[in-house]
Amino acid sequence: MRTITATAITLALAAAAAAPATAATTGEPGTDGLWRMDGYGTVLSLDGDTLQEFQTTSVSCLKGDSARRTGPGTYATADGATLTVRPGPGGNRATLGFDTSVGHRSLRRIQELPADCTRPTPKDPRTAFDVFWHSFAENYPFFAAKGVGWQDMRDRYRPKVHRDTTRKELFGIFSDMVRPLYDAHVAVRDGNQVFAQVRPGTQPPGEALDTKVKKFITERDLKNAPYRQDFAGGRITYADLAGRAAGQGYLRISGFGGYAPDGAPYPVHLAELDKALDTILTTERTQRLKGLIIDLRINGGGSDALGIHIAERLTDTPYVAYAKRARNHPTDPDRHTRPEPIRVVPASGPRYTGPIAVLTSGTTVSAGETFTQALIDRPGGTVRVGQPTQGVFSDVMQRNLPNGMTAILPNEEFLNRSGRTYDGTGIPPHLTEPVFTKEEFGKKRDSAFDRAVGVLRNGG
Repeated sequence: MRTITATAITLALAAAAAAPATAATTGEPGTDGLWRMDGYGTVLSLDGDTLQEFQTTSVSCLKGDSARRTGPGTYATADGATLTVRPGPGGNRATLGFDTSVGHRSLRRIQELPADCTRPTPKDPRTAFDVFWHSFAENYPFFAAKGVGWQDMRDRYRPKVHRDTTRKELFGIFSDMVRPLYDAHVAVRDGNQVFAQVRPGTQPPGEALDTKVKKFITERDLKNAPYRQDFAGGRITYADLAGRAAGQGYLRISGFGGYAPDGAPYPVHLAELDKALDTILTTERTQRLKGLIIDLRINGGGSDALGIHIAERLTDTPYVAYAKRARNHPTDPDRHTRPEPIRVVPASGPRYTGPIAVLTSGTTVSAGETFTQALIDRPGGTVRVGQPTQGVFSDVMQRNLPNGMTAILPNEEFLNRSGRTYDGTGIPPHLTEPVFTKEEFGKKRDSAFDRAVGVLRNGG
């Protein structure tokens, strides 16, 4: 459901296709009507065959995405995701789930749309500024951790915005306002123009870097592998290792999505993943492997649900991967929705339950990080080698601005069992090694890979 690189945000929060603004009397019994989502600044209208999203702040309401009903309580978005709405006891509560994401969102029935949803929103620069500022002020959880005073940003930049402010100037102002956040899940978009950036000292995971690294690893680390195969459109590579790494396996995952052609619905991507896992994790291989290296060092993210699906093939014991919560108050960033535990339940097929070494870096982003987090408490032993991950975990919110620009931001936290989030700093490795530096490339070294081989060979 979400894929991100630091040069372009390619995921928009799905809640997807066009609908009336009032409740209807036909369609799915128990769910038709108007619903306010806990957190997320969102109101949903479910009316017969249509689900319509309204993106709200304390000063605005703009239509968002829409979806078309496909069955009882289910809706299909334009990008192929499936939304599921389930009524709760009494008819005034419901839950919303996405097949591409993990967790659920709580809905509360309301009787009418907010007043701002029933009148046109001005498109002048100052109104766009106010919607932009409030979208972050009411949803972004990390201003204190980033040391950024968002009210100070308003005081500094709003006087610069007036009736004659050009689109280019406004885009520059918005970019300057979010620049100090250094958050790879924050972006400003105007058509093909995007401002986004990664944590200082890291680089974005792009196609050119992925291709370069894959070639380097194939020629150096997998040169004598007795078995190597690509899966899922090349996003997944598996090899049985040889030499000093004999008996170990190597699994490289460059993203949690893109496993099928563009436009394919989520179940098709999931089916491609299962084909890969069924070929890799055979009964024979899971029994003979002495260790498994999972390489996430160049991973641009994607679907958290696909990450959990892989984790379910790596344990015989159920456990909690993490808990997910969202900011849930427009003025108090310390108020959140109730944390929802995201569980890993062992899959029915063959499973590998031995020691794992996970390779990470600052180019391990988003769903690559939530998958890394899902392995922290995995029974069976997991060690992390390399560099800290990027430090962005949340699904991203796409907020439409009245002038046609878009703000993209996170509003969720993924908590470990101590109630801590790794946002900003990233998940640290147990063992620190350089990752794909100029020196490593120049001397044809892969220190993190070699360290992982040694750790698994020596039993931890």
